[in-house]
Parts: sequence; C-alpha cells; structure tokens
Amino acid sequence: MDTVWILVRQILQMFLLGALGYALFRTGKITNEGSKALGNILIYLALPSVIINGFLVGRTPERVTGILLSALAAAVLLVMSAAVARLFFRKDAIAAFAGAFSNPGFFGIPLIVASIGQGAVFYVACFIAFLNVGQWTYGVSILTGQPVLKGFAPKKLIRAPFVIAILIGLALFILQLPLPDVIRNTLSTVAGLNTPLAMFTVGVYLAQTDLLAMLKRKSAYAVAAVRLVAVPLCSFLLLSLLPPSLQDMRLALLLATACPVGSNVAVYAQLHGKDYPYAVETVVISTLFSILTIPGVFALATFFWR
Repeated sequence: MDTVWILVRQILQMFLLGALGYALFRTGKITNEGSKALGNILIYLALPSVIINGFLVGRTPERVTGILLSALAAAVLLVMSAAVARLFFRKDAIAAFAGAFSNPGFFGIPLIVASIGQGAVFYVACFIAFLNVGQWTYGVSILTGQPVLKGFAPKKLIRAPFVIAILIGLALFILQLPLPDVIRNTLSTVAGLNTPLAMFTVGVYLAQTDLLAMLKRKSAYAVAAVRLVAVPLCSFLLLSLLPPSLQDMRLALLLATACPVGSNVAVYAQLHGKDYPYAVETVVISTLFSILTIPGVFALATFFWR
C-alpha cells in the first residue's frame, strides 16, 4: 500500500502543478505563445531526456529480453486499446481517438519513476513510440475518414523527437557507451522539467475551457470510463499472462495504459478541423478522474501479482 500512496501523492502534486498553470494563464503570466514555447521545451528537450535516461542501464541478457518482450506487449496493448475504444465509440471519432491513446510520456513516466523506479522507463519506450505511430496513422484515419496510411510520412516519423531519443537511448544501451558525469547530470536536470511543464500545459488547456459546458458533456465521462477503467482492466488481464519475474515491466506497462487521455487528441482535432473544445474536455475530465483510477488499478495489480 505504501507504493499506492506514493502514486496518490505524485498525482496530487501533478494536479497542483496543473493548478499553477491554470492560474498563470488566467492572470496573463502565460500567454498562448508562451504555452506553445513551453510545449516545445517539453517535446524537444524534457521528454527526450527522460527517455534517454531510461536507457542508461547496464546491458544484461534479462534487459535485452525485456526490451523485446516489452515491444511485443506494447503492440498488443495498443491494438487492444484501439479495439475497445472503437467498440464503444463507433460514431464518435474524437472519443474513439481519445479512448485509444493514453498519455504515457508526459503523465505516465513521472508516475512510473515515483512508484517503480527510473529503470522501469526502459520498458515503456517502445510503448511511447508505437503510440505515436498509432496516432499519426490510425488516429488521423478515424478523425478524417481516410485510409490509415494516407499522408503518413516515415521520414517525418524518424525526425520526431521521441523517436530520435529512443534511437539514441538504444545505441547507448546496446553499445554501453559511457557518458561524462556533466552530460548525465544535464540530462537528469532537463528530464526533471517533464512533469511540471506537462502539467502546466494541462492547466493552460483547462483555463481555456468552458468549465460548465465541460461538466455537462456526458460523452466526456464515457470517454474517461473507457480510457481509465475498461482499457486498464483489459490490459491487466493481458499482462497477467507474463511471468512474475517481469513484475517491473508489467507494472510499468499497466501504468502506461492506465493514464488519462493524451493531449495529442486536441492537437490532431485542431489540425484537422474537428471539435477542438470537445477534445480538450476529454483530456481534462479523464485527467481529473485519474487521481482515483490510477491508484486503484495499481493496487489491484499489486494485490494479484504479488
């Protein structure tokens, strides 16, 4: 139970950071341009640093097997998530997108580090990569009604910050290249920006939302139920097939699937001329309810997987 309380405290701290972002935007201390700048720091520096840090571990046969198994498990979990969301939201493209894709990079990694340890980030790198590929292909397809691979640009994917970070991390892991302490410390410092910047961004989203309309939108609650309850429970059942010796991997991947709606649903909705406010509402509502569901899912897993 100690680990569950660590998760609760971490989520509460993240919500307080979100409240600060809300207050800063409302008082004009953060503008729309400023929030975009924060987003760039988050995407191009903070998250890549977190991912690279996760690969700075010794190469052992167990970890090599772990990265391969985690990649396979990530693919299965994401296909399952998309199928479950599509089953519930056949006529609501934004809800299907939001229900399928969580927020493991900005929301999940801090929770994984707090509850399992920095080394467990290693197991969600492929999940983050596959999730982003899924958003750019399947996600855009359900929003636009176009074929899955239409407009998909592999060159653009390779240049994506998270992909570059994973490739660098894999190279460091496979080759076991030593990094000077000054670089390690810099990576660690920049990685520490991930949580506050991500939650400031959520706060800015909330500050631009009609709260009364958001609270009345029943479909946003349905999205939250699928994203925070249905998908994590299915993930729990699938991950239970893995042996107990892979406990850290199971817990890390479960936390990745249990995270609230990823903020990219709002980005893609805006990009393709869809209902942007509704997309933002799914992010905010699911993030609010995750304070209850994530510790609950984690407690369930630790009880049955002990």
